[in-house]
Amino acid sequence: MADSPLARAIRWDTVVGALLLVLLLMSFGFVDGFGNALNLSFLIGNTLPIALIALPMTLLVVAGEIDLSVASTAGLSGSVMGALWNQGMAIETIIPLCLLLGVVCGLVNGLLVTRLGLPSLAVTIGTLAAYRGIAQIVLGSDAVTDFPTQYQDFAAGSIGDTFLPRAFLPFLVLLVIAAVVLHATPFGRSLFAVGANEEAARFAGIRVKRQKLLLFVATGFMASLTGIFWALHYASARYDNATGLELSVVAAVLLGGIDFDGGKGTLGGAIAGVFLLGAAQNVMSLLNVSAQSQIVVTGVLLVVSVLGPRVARQISVARAGRPAASTPTS
Repeated sequence: MADSPLARAIRWDTVVGALLLVLLLMSFGFVDGFGNALNLSFLIGNTLPIALIALPMTLLVVAGEIDLSVASTAGLSGSVMGALWNQGMAIETIIPLCLLLGVVCGLVNGLLVTRLGLPSLAVTIGTLAAYRGIAQIVLGSDAVTDFPTQYQDFAAGSIGDTFLPRAFLPFLVLLVIAAVVLHATPFGRSLFAVGANEEAARFAGIRVKRQKLLLFVATGFMASLTGIFWALHYASARYDNATGLELSVVAAVLLGGIDFDGGKGTLGGAIAGVFLLGAAQNVMSLLNVSAQSQIVVTGVLLVVSVLGPRVARQISVARAGRPAASTPTS
Protein backbone atom coordinates (compact mmCIF):
# COMPACT_ATOMS: atom_id res chain seq x y z
CA MET A 1 0.00 0.00 0.00
CA ALA A 2 1.34 3.45 -0.93
CA ASP A 3 2.07 5.96 1.78
CA SER A 4 -0.67 8.47 2.47
CA PRO A 5 0.12 12.17 1.97
CA LEU A 6 0.22 12.55 5.75
CA ALA A 7 2.66 9.64 6.13
CA ARG A 8 4.92 11.11 3.46
CA ALA A 9 4.77 14.51 5.13
CA ILE A 10 6.04 13.21 8.46
CA ARG A 11 8.77 11.00 7.00
CA TRP A 12 12.01 12.18 8.54
CA ASP A 13 13.83 12.75 5.25
CA THR A 14 10.93 14.98 4.13
CA VAL A 15 11.19 16.92 7.39
CA VAL A 16 14.95 17.40 6.88
CA GLY A 17 14.39 18.65 3.32
CA ALA A 18 11.82 21.12 4.61
CA LEU A 19 14.19 22.29 7.37
CA LEU A 20 16.95 22.84 4.80
CA LEU A 21 14.60 24.95 2.67
CA VAL A 22 13.48 27.00 5.68
CA LEU A 23 17.08 27.55 6.82
CA LEU A 24 18.14 28.70 3.35
CA LEU A 25 15.20 31.10 3.02
CA MET A 26 15.79 32.59 6.47
CA SER A 27 19.55 32.86 5.85
CA PHE A 28 19.08 34.65 2.53
CA GLY A 29 16.67 37.05 4.20
CA PHE A 30 18.27 37.75 7.57
CA VAL A 31 21.98 36.75 7.61
CA ASP A 32 24.29 39.40 6.19
CA GLY A 33 26.62 38.07 3.54
CA PHE A 34 24.98 34.65 3.22
CA GLY A 35 23.66 35.20 -0.29
CA ASN A 36 26.76 36.61 -1.95
CA ALA A 37 28.50 34.44 -4.52
CA LEU A 38 31.74 34.15 -2.56
CA ASN A 39 30.01 32.79 0.54
CA LEU A 40 27.82 30.37 -1.41
CA SER A 41 30.90 29.03 -3.19
CA PHE A 42 32.64 28.74 0.17
CA LEU A 43 29.64 26.92 1.66
CA ILE A 44 29.41 24.33 -1.12
CA GLY A 45 33.18 23.85 -1.28
CA ASN A 46 33.40 23.22 2.46
CA THR A 47 30.44 20.84 2.36
CA LEU A 48 31.71 18.74 -0.56
CA PRO A 49 34.15 16.67 1.55
CA ILE A 50 31.27 15.64 3.81
CA ALA A 51 28.99 15.01 0.83
CA LEU A 52 31.54 12.85 -1.02
CA ILE A 53 32.05 10.47 1.90
CA ALA A 54 28.33 10.53 2.72
CA LEU A 55 27.54 8.76 -0.57
CA PRO A 56 29.13 5.37 0.28
CA MET A 57 28.57 5.89 4.02
CA THR A 58 24.82 6.01 3.36
CA LEU A 59 24.92 2.63 1.63
CA LEU A 60 27.11 1.23 4.40
CA VAL A 61 24.80 2.37 7.21
CA VAL A 62 21.75 1.10 5.30
CA ALA A 63 23.48 -2.30 5.33
CA GLY A 64 23.88 -2.07 9.11
CA GLU A 65 27.57 -1.12 9.32
CA ILE A 66 29.60 2.06 9.85
CA ASP A 67 33.12 3.33 9.09
CA LEU A 68 34.58 5.86 11.54
CA SER A 69 38.03 5.74 9.94
CA VAL A 70 37.05 7.80 6.89
CA ALA A 71 38.63 11.05 8.08
CA SER A 72 41.87 9.29 8.97
CA THR A 73 41.89 7.57 5.57
CA ALA A 74 41.46 11.00 3.97
CA GLY A 75 44.31 12.38 6.09
CA LEU A 76 46.55 9.41 5.19
CA SER A 77 45.77 9.86 1.50
CA GLY A 78 46.69 13.54 1.68
CA SER A 79 49.88 12.77 3.58
CA VAL A 80 51.04 10.20 1.05
CA MET A 81 50.16 12.62 -1.72
CA GLY A 82 52.30 15.34 -0.14
CA ALA A 83 55.21 12.99 0.60
CA LEU A 84 55.31 11.59 -2.95
CA TRP A 85 55.04 15.08 -4.44
CA ASN A 86 58.01 16.17 -2.33
CA GLN A 87 59.96 13.25 -3.79
CA GLY A 88 59.32 14.52 -7.32
CA MET A 89 56.71 12.04 -8.48
CA ALA A 90 54.22 13.27 -11.09
CA ILE A 91 50.80 14.20 -9.75
CA GLU A 92 49.16 12.03 -12.44
CA THR A 93 50.89 9.03 -10.89
CA ILE A 94 50.33 10.09 -7.28
CA ILE A 95 46.55 10.40 -7.48
CA PRO A 96 45.88 6.79 -8.67
CA LEU A 97 48.30 5.50 -6.02
CA CYS A 98 46.45 7.42 -3.30
CA LEU A 99 43.11 6.08 -4.52
CA LEU A 100 44.54 2.57 -4.42
CA LEU A 101 45.69 3.26 -0.87
CA GLY A 102 42.09 4.16 0.04
CA VAL A 103 40.92 0.86 -1.45
CA VAL A 104 43.46 -0.99 0.71
CA CYS A 105 42.32 0.87 3.86
CA GLY A 106 38.70 0.00 3.11
CA LEU A 107 39.66 -3.58 2.34
CA VAL A 108 41.39 -3.94 5.72
CA ASN A 109 38.27 -2.64 7.49
CA GLY A 110 36.01 -4.88 5.43
CA LEU A 111 38.04 -8.04 5.96
CA LEU A 112 38.20 -7.51 9.71
CA VAL A 113 34.43 -7.07 9.84
CA THR A 114 33.28 -9.69 7.32
CA ARG A 115 35.91 -12.43 7.75
CA LEU A 116 36.68 -12.17 11.45
CA GLY A 117 33.18 -11.14 12.49
CA LEU A 118 34.34 -8.08 14.43
CA PRO A 119 31.92 -5.17 14.98
CA SER A 120 32.52 -2.36 12.51
CA LEU A 121 32.24 0.31 15.20
CA ALA A 122 35.14 -1.16 17.17
CA VAL A 123 37.22 -2.00 14.10
CA THR A 124 37.01 1.44 12.55
CA ILE A 125 37.68 3.22 15.84
CA GLY A 126 40.91 1.23 15.90
CA THR A 127 41.82 1.96 12.28
CA LEU A 128 40.86 5.60 12.83
CA ALA A 129 43.81 5.85 15.22
CA ALA A 130 46.08 3.59 13.17
CA TYR A 131 45.63 5.37 9.83
CA ARG A 132 46.11 8.79 11.45
CA GLY A 133 49.27 7.57 13.13
CA ILE A 134 50.64 6.25 9.83
CA ALA A 135 49.84 9.60 8.22
CA GLN A 136 51.92 11.38 10.84
CA ILE A 137 54.79 8.94 10.30
CA VAL A 138 54.65 9.48 6.52
CA LEU A 139 54.63 13.29 6.51
CA GLY A 140 55.51 14.33 10.05
CA SER A 141 54.58 17.91 10.89
CA ASP A 142 55.32 19.20 7.37
CA ALA A 143 52.76 20.92 5.19
CA VAL A 144 53.02 20.54 1.42
CA THR A 145 51.48 23.46 -0.45
CA ASP A 146 53.03 23.69 -3.91
CA PHE A 147 50.77 21.37 -5.90
CA PRO A 148 50.19 22.08 -9.63
CA THR A 149 48.10 25.17 -10.18
CA GLN A 150 45.66 23.55 -12.61
CA TYR A 151 44.71 20.90 -10.05
CA GLN A 152 44.28 23.46 -7.28
CA ASP A 153 42.17 25.60 -9.61
CA PHE A 154 39.90 22.65 -10.32
CA ALA A 155 39.49 21.82 -6.62
CA ALA A 156 38.99 25.42 -5.47
CA GLY A 157 37.77 27.28 -8.58
CA SER A 158 34.24 28.03 -9.75
CA ILE A 159 32.38 27.33 -12.98
CA GLY A 160 32.70 30.53 -15.03
CA ASP A 161 31.21 33.48 -13.18
CA THR A 162 28.89 31.36 -11.07
CA PHE A 163 29.22 30.44 -7.41
CA LEU A 164 29.22 26.70 -8.18
CA PRO A 165 32.60 25.03 -7.58
CA ARG A 166 34.03 23.05 -10.49
CA ALA A 167 34.20 19.97 -8.28
CA PHE A 168 30.43 20.15 -7.78
CA LEU A 169 29.76 18.66 -11.24
CA PRO A 170 31.73 15.43 -10.62
CA PHE A 171 29.95 15.19 -7.26
CA LEU A 172 26.57 15.36 -9.02
CA VAL A 173 27.63 12.50 -11.31
CA LEU A 174 28.66 10.41 -8.29
CA LEU A 175 25.39 11.31 -6.55
CA VAL A 176 23.32 10.07 -9.49
CA ILE A 177 25.32 6.84 -9.64
CA ALA A 178 24.91 6.23 -5.90
CA ALA A 179 21.16 7.02 -6.04
CA VAL A 180 20.61 4.60 -8.93
CA VAL A 181 22.62 1.87 -7.20
CA LEU A 182 20.76 2.22 -3.89
CA HIS A 183 17.22 2.81 -5.11
CA ALA A 184 16.98 1.29 -8.59
CA THR A 185 19.06 -1.90 -8.61
CA PRO A 186 18.75 -5.36 -7.03
CA PHE A 187 22.04 -4.69 -5.22
CA GLY A 188 20.59 -1.62 -3.54
CA ARG A 189 17.39 -3.39 -2.56
CA SER A 190 19.43 -6.22 -1.09
CA LEU A 191 21.28 -3.71 1.12
CA PHE A 192 17.98 -2.73 2.74
CA ALA A 193 17.23 -6.42 3.28
CA VAL A 194 20.66 -6.98 4.86
CA GLY A 195 20.25 -3.99 7.17
CA ALA A 196 16.74 -4.99 8.20
CA ASN A 197 17.55 -8.64 8.94
CA GLU A 198 20.97 -10.00 8.03
CA GLU A 199 20.13 -13.61 8.86
CA ALA A 200 16.98 -13.59 6.72
CA ALA A 201 18.92 -11.93 3.88
CA ARG A 202 21.54 -14.69 4.05
CA PHE A 203 18.86 -17.39 3.88
CA ALA A 204 17.35 -15.56 0.91
CA GLY A 205 20.60 -16.10 -1.00
CA ILE A 206 22.12 -12.63 -0.61
CA ARG A 207 25.92 -12.74 -0.37
CA VAL A 208 26.04 -10.56 2.72
CA LYS A 209 29.78 -10.68 3.39
CA ARG A 210 30.71 -9.86 -0.18
CA GLN A 211 28.32 -6.92 -0.31
CA LYS A 212 29.59 -5.46 2.94
CA LEU A 213 33.20 -5.91 1.82
CA LEU A 214 32.45 -4.01 -1.40
CA LEU A 215 30.86 -1.20 0.60
CA PHE A 216 33.88 -0.85 2.89
CA VAL A 217 36.17 -0.75 -0.16
CA ALA A 218 33.98 1.90 -1.82
CA THR A 219 33.98 3.95 1.38
CA GLY A 220 37.78 3.76 1.61
CA PHE A 221 38.08 4.79 -2.05
CA MET A 222 35.81 7.81 -1.56
CA ALA A 223 37.58 8.79 1.66
CA SER A 224 40.89 8.76 -0.22
CA LEU A 225 39.37 10.82 -3.04
CA THR A 226 38.15 13.26 -0.41
CA GLY A 227 41.65 13.47 1.06
CA ILE A 228 43.05 14.37 -2.37
CA PHE A 229 40.32 16.97 -2.88
CA TRP A 230 40.90 18.39 0.61
CA ALA A 231 44.66 18.84 0.04
CA LEU A 232 44.10 20.53 -3.34
CA HIS A 233 41.10 22.61 -2.27
CA TYR A 234 42.85 24.05 0.78
CA ALA A 235 46.29 23.96 -0.91
CA SER A 236 47.80 22.07 2.01
CA ALA A 237 48.63 18.41 2.60
CA ARG A 238 49.08 17.70 6.32
CA TYR A 239 48.76 14.56 8.41
CA ASP A 240 45.91 16.13 10.39
CA ASN A 241 43.80 17.06 7.34
CA ALA A 242 40.09 16.27 7.79
CA THR A 243 40.45 15.62 11.53
CA GLY A 244 36.96 15.24 13.00
CA LEU A 245 35.31 14.94 9.59
CA GLU A 246 33.90 11.52 10.51
CA LEU A 247 31.65 13.16 13.12
CA SER A 248 30.20 15.54 10.53
CA VAL A 249 29.66 12.72 8.01
CA VAL A 250 27.90 10.44 10.50
CA ALA A 251 25.84 13.32 11.91
CA ALA A 252 24.75 14.41 8.43
CA VAL A 253 23.87 10.89 7.27
CA LEU A 254 21.87 10.07 10.40
CA LEU A 255 20.30 13.54 10.37
CA GLY A 256 19.04 12.72 6.88
CA GLY A 257 17.02 9.79 8.21
CA ILE A 258 19.36 6.84 7.63
CA ASP A 259 18.61 4.44 10.47
CA PHE A 260 21.69 3.62 12.55
CA ASP A 261 20.40 0.06 12.91
CA GLY A 262 20.24 -0.30 9.12
CA GLY A 263 17.48 -1.11 6.65
CA LYS A 264 15.88 2.33 6.38
CA GLY A 265 16.53 5.67 4.73
CA THR A 266 17.01 7.42 1.39
CA LEU A 267 20.06 8.92 -0.27
CA GLY A 268 18.09 12.11 -0.90
CA GLY A 269 17.48 12.46 2.82
CA ALA A 270 21.17 11.87 3.57
CA ILE A 271 22.29 14.58 1.11
CA ALA A 272 19.68 16.95 2.52
CA GLY A 273 21.17 16.25 5.94
CA VAL A 274 24.66 16.98 4.59
CA PHE A 275 23.71 20.37 3.23
CA LEU A 276 21.53 21.20 6.24
CA LEU A 277 24.55 20.64 8.48
CA GLY A 278 26.84 22.55 6.08
CA ALA A 279 24.46 25.50 5.83
CA ALA A 280 24.00 25.60 9.61
CA GLN A 281 27.77 25.67 10.14
CA ASN A 282 28.15 28.40 7.53
CA VAL A 283 25.46 30.54 9.14
CA MET A 284 27.04 30.10 12.57
CA SER A 285 30.40 31.20 11.16
CA LEU A 286 28.82 34.32 9.64
CA LEU A 287 27.22 35.05 13.02
CA ASN A 288 30.65 34.69 14.69
CA VAL A 289 29.68 31.62 16.69
CA SER A 290 32.82 30.01 18.11
CA ALA A 291 34.20 26.77 16.68
CA GLN A 292 33.65 25.05 20.04
CA SER A 293 29.98 26.03 20.02
CA GLN A 294 29.64 24.73 16.48
CA ILE A 295 30.96 21.36 17.64
CA VAL A 296 28.34 21.36 20.40
CA VAL A 297 25.61 22.05 17.83
CA THR A 298 26.91 19.20 15.65
CA GLY A 299 26.75 16.87 18.64
CA VAL A 300 23.20 17.94 19.46
CA LEU A 301 22.18 17.40 15.83
CA LEU A 302 23.69 13.91 16.00
CA VAL A 303 21.49 13.07 19.01
CA VAL A 304 18.44 14.59 17.29
CA SER A 305 19.22 12.62 14.12
CA VAL A 306 19.04 9.35 16.04
CA LEU A 307 15.97 10.30 18.08
CA GLY A 308 13.98 12.15 15.39
CA PRO A 309 13.34 9.33 12.89
CA ARG A 310 12.25 7.01 15.69
CA VAL A 311 9.74 9.55 16.97
CA ALA A 312 8.49 10.15 13.41
CA ARG A 313 8.00 6.40 12.87
CA GLN A 314 6.19 6.02 16.18
CA ILE A 315 3.82 8.83 15.23
CA SER A 316 3.26 7.24 11.82
CA VAL A 317 2.59 3.82 13.37
CA ALA A 318 0.25 5.33 15.95
CA ARG A 319 -1.75 7.16 13.27
CA ALA A 320 -1.90 4.06 11.09
CA GLY A 321 -3.06 1.88 13.97
CA ARG A 322 -5.67 4.28 15.37
CA PRO A 323 -8.47 3.49 12.86
CA ALA A 324 -7.83 -0.26 13.21
CA ALA A 325 -7.93 -0.01 16.99
CA SER A 326 -11.22 1.86 16.91
CA THR A 327 -12.91 -0.63 14.57
CA PRO A 328 -15.43 -2.71 16.57
CA THR A 329 -14.94 -6.46 16.46
CA SER A 330 -17.82 -8.78 15.62
